[in-house]
Amino acid sequence: MHSLTISQADPRPMYLQIVEQIRHRVAVGDWAAGQEIPSIRALAVATRVSIITVKRAYLELEREGVIVTRQGKGSFVSDSVDLGASLLQQQLTQHLSAAVDVGQQLGLTAGELASRLREIAGTKARASDE
Repeated sequence: MHSLTISQADPRPMYLQIVEQIRHRVAVGDWAAGQEIPSIRALAVATRVSIITVKRAYLELEREGVIVTRQGKGSFVSDSVDLGASLLQQQLTQHLSAAVDVGQQLGLTAGELASRLREIAGTKARASDE
């Protein structure tokens, strides 16, 4: 269940790596609503990071409503009905925002960027039909 990977080469802070990996697991359904997640101490040992780092990640995930912590019982994936879809929407927004940034660096207009997105979506749709 732990199998989160923290990379020292990743420029993002370790707690953000944990947050993003847990968000992803919840979004794709690997960790179901109501499922208990590893304790702060267990995850710290498994990922070889400090307890403080994991605690910071869990506090961020609680603030976002991804997990809930029940005193004396542990931390669990939130029972929020639309949590998986909401997290995927957030992930899509982050990716599109990054694409806009790259497009701006390349000097693309919004229309050119939209055209590229339609082109890629069309290519993927055709590939999945085959």
